[in-house]
Amino acid sequence: MQTARILVVDDEPGMLHGVERVLGARYRVTACRTAEEALAAVHERAPDLAILDIRMPGPDGFELAARLREVVPDLDVIYMTGVVHELDAQLIRAIQEKAFFFIQKPFDREVLLALVRRCLEVRELAAQNRRYTELLESEMASARAFQLGMLPARSAKVEGVAVDGLYETCEALGGDFFDHIPAGRGKLAFLQADVSGHGVRAALLVGVLKAAFHDAADAHHRPREVLRRIGKGLQSFDDGSFVTVFCGLVDTRAGTLAWANAGHPPALLWGGERTLEELPRTGLVISPALDDLDWEERSVPFGPDDVLLVCTDGVHETRGEGGAFGRERLRGTVAGCGERGAALLRRVVDEVVAFRGGRPQDDDLSLLTLRRT
Repeated sequence: MQTARILVVDDEPGMLHGVERVLGARYRVTACRTAEEALAAVHERAPDLAILDIRMPGPDGFELAARLREVVPDLDVIYMTGVVHELDAQLIRAIQEKAFFFIQKPFDREVLLALVRRCLEVRELAAQNRRYTELLESEMASARAFQLGMLPARSAKVEGVAVDGLYETCEALGGDFFDHIPAGRGKLAFLQADVSGHGVRAALLVGVLKAAFHDAADAHHRPREVLRRIGKGLQSFDDGSFVTVFCGLVDTRAGTLAWANAGHPPALLWGGERTLEELPRTGLVISPALDDLDWEERSVPFGPDDVLLVCTDGVHETRGEGGAFGRERLRGTVAGCGERGAALLRRVVDEVVAFRGGRPQDDDLSLLTLRRT
């Protein structure tokens, strides 16, 4: 590394000159006899590596290293010592101070060169890793923004139906998804899905879901047909991929809700004189590993002020001190809550967070509610 900058500090002129001569042919060396000179030099030109004598007049090498790192936080340090009787104590402190290495005077020229070369190689690898991590973080942030951009507005009124969604991910790229779209006069098509895994692969699966859902316009967004098209879209993925989906079609003119459930948690339906009921699964999860899948499509009345709540299994499976949050606890939260729309979703999530009791959320939380207006 011809451009690497090395700061050498030693109060012995002979040793200082010797180190400078050994390293000067390969690196840009700044040689200083005192801590004051070194501190002045580091402000003018930040070094990559400092080679410091431990015993010097004024601040010793350890104190100097601490002050240098106030200016250059990632500075690597090699300590030198000519003292024999305190060798172990100095070695221990050098390790505690996170020194790259510790050498005893006098040292061989080739040893010093090899040591400096290795230190700079490790430093360059660390810098490359940081740059790569920053690039990944930037790309993940862009992918995250793109993924969130695929979601519809969190609150909307479409064809006489008030729709509210809430989505909280446990990682940068989650695997939950919901969407809704007008499907004709007085009709609203919607779906909520949970794909396997997280990260980029999950985001790709979500993209397939959205495309299949919107492409089903020619089939009038019938839930069963939407699930079939999602199944076709997943054929290009490996057998370990799968997705659960609740897909529905509200017809406000007919006062009905058609739906199909591919392995998704049962939805909750209530409102008016209707008691709280579940809309169960009507078929298996969608996966390339399962052949000839089909799903039953069912229909229920959906009148004014009726409310539907669909959520992914991150809600039911959240772990707390008492086990899993569970379906019964969700039913109790809904039954005891007089709120609707976004306020209802916030209430459910707050209950889940409180139940978690400070434990990390290990799955995404996604909830969708629809209400006839």
